Amino acid sequence: MRPKAMVKQGTSECFTGTICISAASTLNNSSITEISSAPGNKDGESERKWLVGFRGASAFITGAVSCFTVCSPTSLGELVLVEVDKKALPLFPEDSWFLTKVEVNSPDGDTFTFPVHRWISDSSVHRFREARALRIFDDQHYLGKYSREQELKEREKDYGWHVYAEGLPHCIKADGPTSLPCEVQFSFTKTTEFVYTASSGLSELKLKGLDGCKKGWTNIDDIDRVFCCKQTDIADYVQEHWKEDSFFGMQFLNGVNPILIRRCTELPRNFPVTDCMVFPCGQMSLAEEMKKGNIFLCDYKHLDGVKTNTINGKKQYLMAPLVLIQKTADEKLMPIAIQKQTHYNVRKAMMSNKMFFSSPAAEAGACRGQPSFQPTDPEYDWLLAKIFVRSADFSEHQLNAHLLRTHLLAEVFCCVSVLRNVPMVHPLYKLLIPHTRYTLQINFLARNLLISENGSFTQFAASGGEGMMTILGRSLSAVTYTSLCIPDDITERGVQDVPNYFYRDDGLRLWEIIYRFVKGVIEYYYKNDKEVQQDTEIQKWISDIFEHGFLSQACTVPQSFTSVAQLVKFVTMVIFTGSAQHAAVNSGQYDYGGWMPNTPLSLKRPPPTKKGEASEDTLLETLPDVNVTVQGMATLWLLSKQSSDFVPLGKYPEQHFTEETPCEFIKNFQAELEDLSRRIKARNTNLEVPYKYLDPEEVENSVAI
Repeated sequence: MRPKAMVKQGTSECFTGTICISAASTLNNSSITEISSAPGNKDGESERKWLVGFRGASAFITGAVSCFTVCSPTSLGELVLVEVDKKALPLFPEDSWFLTKVEVNSPDGDTFTFPVHRWISDSSVHRFREARALRIFDDQHYLGKYSREQELKEREKDYGWHVYAEGLPHCIKADGPTSLPCEVQFSFTKTTEFVYTASSGLSELKLKGLDGCKKGWTNIDDIDRVFCCKQTDIADYVQEHWKEDSFFGMQFLNGVNPILIRRCTELPRNFPVTDCMVFPCGQMSLAEEMKKGNIFLCDYKHLDGVKTNTINGKKQYLMAPLVLIQKTADEKLMPIAIQKQTHYNVRKAMMSNKMFFSSPAAEAGACRGQPSFQPTDPEYDWLLAKIFVRSADFSEHQLNAHLLRTHLLAEVFCCVSVLRNVPMVHPLYKLLIPHTRYTLQINFLARNLLISENGSFTQFAASGGEGMMTILGRSLSAVTYTSLCIPDDITERGVQDVPNYFYRDDGLRLWEIIYRFVKGVIEYYYKNDKEVQQDTEIQKWISDIFEHGFLSQACTVPQSFTSVAQLVKFVTMVIFTGSAQHAAVNSGQYDYGGWMPNTPLSLKRPPPTKKGEASEDTLLETLPDVNVTVQGMATLWLLSKQSSDFVPLGKYPEQHFTEETPCEFIKNFQAELEDLSRRIKARNTNLEVPYKYLDPEEVENSVAI
C-alpha cells in the first residue's frame, strides 16, 4: 500500500510509520507516501515506500501490526494525509485488504494517526486524513481541500439515491448486497449467522410439515408446536396471559409498539361511546375520567380503508380500530371500548355522493352503525375484538413504528446522506459513522426479502402489497419532528405520568445521556451559531435528509441548521433513532409475537358486526392459516436474533476521534450508559414482566437487524 504521512520535524530525518491491519489480509504489494503541510516545502511529501520487510506477506495477515521506516529528504512538518495503494503480484489475483489505521511516529516523539477502517480492493491510490477532526472551513491545506473534494465525488458515485417506491423515503442505489461498497457490507460472521438463523428456522418448520400447510388451526394449543424449542421467558408469559385485559393494556406501554397510546381529552366524533356503554353501573363518567387524565386512546387510522391481501386464495381482513383505555385505581391500563372506525370510508362515500352528512353529528351517527365492544360483552366477542386490535397493531408496528421510523429513516439520516455529504475528517462523520454499521445491507435485504413483490410480508400479512404502500405513505405524511424526539413526543401524547411506562422512563434517560454526549462533542467543534451556518457540508447533509427522507413535504423537520442547539438536538435524534428507538420496536418482536394469537399478522374473517354469535370455533376460523402463522413466526425469530458481532451503544471498536476532549466525552458517555444498565437490571428483578429492550447493553449502535 502507498500511504503518505506527515511528521513534525525540524530537519531532514527518517521517521517510523506503524501500520495496523485487521479483519482481512493481502498478498499484494503495498506502498505508502506521506504528505505534509511543512512551510516552505513545495512538495511536502516523503518518498514512496514499498512496505516490504523480513516478515514478508505475514506482515499483512489478519490482526498484524507492522512497522516500517519511511525517509524524507526534507522536513515534512505537520502531516496532512497519507496515500496508500497496492499492486497485485505477477500470477496473483487482485485481493482485498482491510486497513485499520496508519500511525506515524516522528523522531521528535510526535504521533500522527490516520484512521482508515476500510477495505482497499483495487490498485488505485487512496488518501486518508490525519485523525484530527476538521470542519470544511478549517481545512486550509490545498491537498487537504483537494482530497476532501475527491472523497465526496467518489462517495456520490458509490452512494447514489434510488426511489424504491413512490411515497417512501429514498434509499441507496444497489443491484444486490455484494454491489454495496465493501465497508458497509456484513462481516463474514454476520452473514454466516444471518443465513443460518433464517435457514434453521424454516428447516425446522419443514421437518414438522407446517410450512406448506394451508389449512386453519383446529385447536389453539396446537400453535405451540410451531417453535417449541425456540421459547423465551416473556414468550411463555405471553402465551399464559394473552387473554387478560391488564396484559392487553400493558402492551401499549411496554410492548413492541409503545408510541401509539396518547391521553384522550375529547372523544373522536367517529367513536360515539357513552357513559352507560363503558360504565354500565353509573359509577363514573367519561367526562370526569378524561378531566382527571385517566382516559387514553389508541387510533389505528392509518389502516382504515386499505386494500387487504388475499392469501391461500382467501380474502384477508384488517380492522382500523379505535381503542379506549382507562387507568384504574390500582394503576393498571384496562381497555373499556373497542370499535372499528369508518373515517376514510365515510369520506369516500361522501365524495361519491352515496351519502351526505350535514353536520359532524350526522357523521357520528353513521359511525354508530359500527358495534362498540366492551369487557362486559360475551367472552368470545370481547376476545375477538382484542385480537383484531392486536392484528392491527402488527401492521401499524411493522410498517410505521419499525420499518419507516427506524429502518428507512436511519438509512437516510445516518447512512446515505452522511456518506454522500460528509468526509471522513469531519467531526460529524466521526460521530455518526459507528451508527451506520450494517444498516444499508439489512435494509436492502428487507426490501428484497420482506416487502418486495415476493417478500414474506407481502405474501403473508393482511396489509401486504398495495395496502402496505398505502399505510407507509400515510405514515410518512404523519411524521413530525416532535414524534421523532422522545421528550417532545411523550409531552405531546400527554403520557408523562402514566405509571409503569418503562419505555418512557428508560427512553428519556437514554435520550438525556446521548444528548449530553452529543452536546459536548458538537460544542467542542462549533463555538457559535455562525460556524454551524457556514458549514456547507452539514447544511448539505440536512438538505438531503429533507429532500430524500421526507420528500420535501411540509413538516417540522429542519431544512437547514441555524444554531448549535438545533444541530445538537437533531444529531441526538439521529443517534437515538438508529440505536435506542430501533431496539425498543425490534428486540421484543418474538417475545410478544412468538405466541401468534397475541399478534396475528393476518385474519381470515371480518370483524364481528353482531354480539353474542362468536365462539371458540369462530376464533379459530378467524386466525391465520398454519403456513401463514409459521412464516410470520420464523420472520420474527430472525428479526429478534442478536448477532455475536453485536456492538452495543457507546462501544466504538473503530477509533475515529483522537483528540483528548472528545475521547473524554466518549468515556463519560460509556460510564453513564453502564450506570443506567445497572439501574435497569436492578429494577427488572422486581418486575413480573421485565422491560430489557432499552438496557444499553441490549441496544445496538445501529440498525443492524
